[in-house]
Amino acid sequence: MKAADVRAMSLDQLDDEVLKLKKEQFNLRFQRATGQLENTARVRVIRRDIARMKTIAAQKRAGAEPVVKAEKKTKSARPKAAAKPRARATKSKKSKSK
Repeated sequence: MKAADVRAMSLDQLDDEVLKLKKEQFNLRFQRATGQLENTARVRVIRRDIARMKTIAAQKRAGAEPVVKAEKKTKSARPKAAAKPRARATKSKKSKSK
């Protein structure tokens, strides 16, 4: 589920949806344990949806505005610092014992 869709929900709806997803997660764990799980990626999707909903619910309860990530910048115009050549490690001479 998209974050924008989740933000449009009320706190009660979020709590109900989290409960529903937790039940589905429980069922998926049993299916995986018994070897009946066909779509293994669904476990990951459910886990992330639960985390997303809990995060947004916590933000709403705190009254905080959601944080929007800034777009990644492309490569900067200034050149990178030149790499310094490394000193070579010298091999220690092993003493020969007879």
